[in-house]
Amino acid sequence: MDVTDFPDDLVQTQAACHATYDALAAPRPRDTTALRRRLLLLSVRLWWHPYWETVSSVPAARSALRHLARAHGAVRAA
Repeated sequence: MDVTDFPDDLVQTQAACHATYDALAAPRPRDTTALRRRLLLLSVRLWWHPYWETVSSVPAARSALRHLARAHGAVRAA
């Protein structure tokens, strides 16, 4: 399996994680408790996703997923 062959739900979860983190990093974020809880939930979903059992180099795949999700989010924003 290719490292960039991620399941759609995994990419969407990573993109949601980035969006939540960005919302927390914004000046004067609203409802920080809800954002932190969402970030924690998304992080757990990312960490324990069944996809990671199929990859030989998990750290490299996690890094590739983060880069792919950031690029995916940038394309959607444009």
